[in-house]
Amino acid sequence: MPIALSVAGVLLMVLVAAAAPNDHTLDMAMPLLRLPALAGPASTYLTCAAIAAQGLGLLGMLHAAGQGWRPSPRKLLTAGGVGACLLTLATPVGSADVASYAAYGRIASLGLDPYRVVPADLGGTYAHLVSSVWARTPSVYGPVATFVQRLAADIGGDHVLVTIGVLMAANTVVYLATGLILVRVASDRSRAALLWAANPLLLGLLVGGGHVDTYLALFAVCAAALASRRPDWLGEALIGALLGLACGVKISAALLAVGLSWPLLRERSWRPLLVRAVSCLGVIVLLYAPVGLHAFAPLSGASQLVSVPSVWQLLQLAGRLLIGPAVAAALISAAWPALMLVTASLLLRLGAGPARPDRLEQPRTAHALALGWNIAAPWSMPWYTAMTWPLAALLPRARTNDYLLTALTLGLALAHNTGGHGWSW
Repeated sequence: MPIALSVAGVLLMVLVAAAAPNDHTLDMAMPLLRLPALAGPASTYLTCAAIAAQGLGLLGMLHAAGQGWRPSPRKLLTAGGVGACLLTLATPVGSADVASYAAYGRIASLGLDPYRVVPADLGGTYAHLVSSVWARTPSVYGPVATFVQRLAADIGGDHVLVTIGVLMAANTVVYLATGLILVRVASDRSRAALLWAANPLLLGLLVGGGHVDTYLALFAVCAAALASRRPDWLGEALIGALLGLACGVKISAALLAVGLSWPLLRERSWRPLLVRAVSCLGVIVLLYAPVGLHAFAPLSGASQLVSVPSVWQLLQLAGRLLIGPAVAAALISAAWPALMLVTASLLLRLGAGPARPDRLEQPRTAHALALGWNIAAPWSMPWYTAMTWPLAALLPRARTNDYLLTALTLGLALAHNTGGHGWSW
């Protein structure tokens, strides 16, 4: 039953993606896998049913794995690959972020600065597909993401659907490569394949949505896998370089660097910590030096946002009615990191066990901090869990943490899947 639910959820998502344009896809249909367009309410019901089936199917498979079910990693990889290919051929679904990526890539391809020029300045189909919420926002992504986006736009040129198709294909390759690496390095290969490659929720979110967070996941897996082997100084330098590249995708990857390195700080392992830190910072400087510090400017505006649903909405509402928006924003900015650290500490205790391998201490700490961030951050999207899932796949089963991560991803996916369109029932 859980497998059937998972397959049905992915196929329903493929159906919604292929029946574009609708209220859950981009406003233009990709030509490769295309069906007649769905009406607004039909697309909404099917999308919610797809996500619910994916989440329930994943919960069922996690429960079965806890009871001793050990599926073939090869079969899971194959199933995930088929689902990923189908979603790649169809129109991006659940989010319009890939249209923003294409626009930023086009800006860079024209020799302009995507950290200053906004998608609305482009005009034409590139600007038309970007969600109105982000049409006048400069890029908040790092130089690595911008490089990929520019490369896709260099190939696509004036044809926005070609650019988006290249971005989708590259994202799928990265997603599948991450799954292969996880299965190769994880001690429990079935668990690794289930939590990433054949994870129905992630297939819909990361592959169907084409999110750049997939690249961050790849660097996270490589860095965490190396860190778990207690490397020499050269390995530490490589870990630092990978963490620097992850920060070059999204600056939020700094949490990954802190999580992986915290055990070294606690153990006072100064030499490997110094090598890792210097390597990471060196890569970040090399990436951002040609761009300039103004690349960080759009992040300050984004850091003030509060998503729905969020524990911080009540404080934001109080700011409007009682204490003032500026005071509320300051309180939120001060309080959410503290809540993240407290949550991460609790998650570490919940995931503790009598036979924890020391070599997994760094991935375990990074996973707890990433999940704490997913829970506590004022602005949290379902695809932000892309940094958390692969770390969980490297660790032994922790029922509470696994179910919490699944429920969080499922809840966020149900709340955020319209791609900037309004809800239609």
